Amino acid sequence: MSIKILTDSTSDMNRELAKELDVTLVPLRVIFENEDYLDGVDITVDQFYERLVKANVLPTTSQPTPEQFLPYYEAARDNGDTLIVITVASKLSGTYQSAQIAKDIVDYTDIHIIDSETVTLGLQLLVREALALRNSGLSGEDIVRELENSKQNIRLLALVESLEYLKKGGRLSSVSAFAGGLLNIKPIIEVKDGAVGVAGKARGLTGAYKKLAELVALNGIDLNREICLGYSAGKDTMNGFLEHSQHDLGIQSFLESPIGSVVGTHAGPGACGIAFFCKS
Repeated sequence: MSIKILTDSTSDMNRELAKELDVTLVPLRVIFENEDYLDGVDITVDQFYERLVKANVLPTTSQPTPEQFLPYYEAARDNGDTLIVITVASKLSGTYQSAQIAKDIVDYTDIHIIDSETVTLGLQLLVREALALRNSGLSGEDIVRELENSKQNIRLLALVESLEYLKKGGRLSSVSAFAGGLLNIKPIIEVKDGAVGVAGKARGLTGAYKKLAELVALNGIDLNREICLGYSAGKDTMNGFLEHSQHDLGIQSFLESPIGSVVGTHAGPGACGIAFFCKS
C-alpha cells in the first residue's frame, strides 16, 4: 500500500521528469486537422511549435477519455493504494470530468480527484507540492486537504505575443482579444478561479516585462516556496523577463519548464509564464 500521484499532460512535466519524480501522466490529445497526437507521447514540444507556426488551421485539443484513467485506477484498487489525481482546471478542460467518470466505473473509494483550478506551470507546482507532502509522510487524506488549501494560493501569469490563439481556441472573448490586438500592445493573461482572463497590458516588450513584474509583486510572491517559469517555442521572452525583473522581484532560484502542446495551442509561441505561491 502506497500513495500514488497522477496528473495530466497539461502539467507540462515530460515523461522523463514524471518517471524520475514517480508521477503518472495521462496525456491529452492535439489534433492538426486529421492528424491526432497524444500530448508529449506522439509529438514533442519542438515538433508541435514547428507545425503550429506553419498551420493554416489552428489545431484543437481534446481531453482524455475515462478509459485512459481506468488502468491506473484499477491498479490502485488491486494494490490497495491511495491515488491522488490532480487535473487541469475543470473550467478549461473536461479532463476532471473524465477522471470522475472513471472513478465511478471502478468504484474504489481511495481515489481522490482534485480540480487544480490552474494549468501548466501552476498545475506543475501543485503536483510538486503533493510530492513534497507525500515525502513528508502525510496520509492521503491529509495531503488532499493541504492541496485544496494550497491551490488557492497559486497564481499563474503569462505574457503572450498575441491573444489571437486564445480567441480562436475559445478560451477568451473577441472583445478581450481585441484589446490586445492594438499596435504593439503586449497582453498579460492570468488564470484565476480556473478561468483565463486579461490581467493587464503594456506597450512593447520592455513595458510588458515591467507590468508582469508589477502584477507578480502585487500578488505577493512567496520566495520561500517553489517558483516555476516557462516559455513556448523559445526562451527569448522568458530570458528578457528575467533580465528586467529577477533582481527586483528577489527571485533567487526557480524551476524552468517548456509550455507544452495543449497549452501552447491556446497561448501560441513566444509566451513567458510564471507560477508561484502567494504569501499567506
